[in-house]
Amino acid sequence: MTGASKQKQKLLRMEQIFKSQTDENNVLTGNELIEILEKEGIKAERKTIYDDIATLNDSGVTIETVKKGHSNAYFYACKEDFSAEELFILASAVASCRFLTTKKSNELITKLQRITNKFTAAQLGRAVYVSQRSRNKSVNETIYYSINTIQNAINKKKKITFKYFTYNTLKKRQLKHGGEQYLVSPNELVWENDNYYLTCVCHNHGTVCRYRVDRMAEVTVTDSKIAPFTEEEKKELDSYKSLFTMYGGERRELKIQFENSLMDAVIDRFGDSVECMKNSDDTFVVRCEVQLAPTFWGWLFQFGTRAKVLEPYDVCTKARMLLNDLLDMY
Repeated sequence: MTGASKQKQKLLRMEQIFKSQTDENNVLTGNELIEILEKEGIKAERKTIYDDIATLNDSGVTIETVKKGHSNAYFYACKEDFSAEELFILASAVASCRFLTTKKSNELITKLQRITNKFTAAQLGRAVYVSQRSRNKSVNETIYYSINTIQNAINKKKKITFKYFTYNTLKKRQLKHGGEQYLVSPNELVWENDNYYLTCVCHNHGTVCRYRVDRMAEVTVTDSKIAPFTEEEKKELDSYKSLFTMYGGERRELKIQFENSLMDAVIDRFGDSVECMKNSDDTFVVRCEVQLAPTFWGWLFQFGTRAKVLEPYDVCTKARMLLNDLLDMY
């Protein structure tokens, strides 16, 4: 590249240098910036540097001025960009996300590093502690693309096809129904319990269904338009946004008693708008609607004697039966 061409790129290189090599704790003086540019074969003088920084500010690139000793120093300070704290949160979420493979998580974190300065990038690159449960990441590399395909189909109101698999006792994939191709009208992607689910009307079974996206294979958008959902289908599809829904189960309104120490757990699960009332000095009662799925019972039973279903009576009976079945196993 000729010297003239390099000079034409001076403003661009200055912006890149400020973005990649400065922040509020790491600033550059005019002389330091001139030295960096000269090493790249770009001539610069103190006066023109000041004018160039003013031009960058006028164009919307925020360069702040501070004192470094007796000299002015500068750093990149665009508030529209991600802060270091925001990027660290994103990197932690990407690292711990179970539906992403380890390879894909590393690729995304590398891309996050490219949009910040070298100091924040180094922090993003350090190991993020991930709990053992979150370490059990997906091995399905195609899920990343399946999500994109499904979202495109939803936007275009098109049906999709896919094959669905589970794992056998040898930890090998096993296609359901002999590799049958599912045809569905997709409604919405739902994130629950560290997994993506697709709510849809399944034309194979003629019912509203939900499928785990990481268990889908060969997801393809068809040319067939989605027919408008019936009022009954809309109601059932909306129900899948509720708690404990991804494994199905009868939908019931319950009255549950909790010890006071469990208020945090209740709000975490039901939200702070859940109907609560004092029951005694040590307990409170919640009225809530749930689906009586295995996930609900697993959540409730983890609290042992500190949580109890009070109403309706048949659900109390169901709880006793489940606990007796467990007791009989031992």
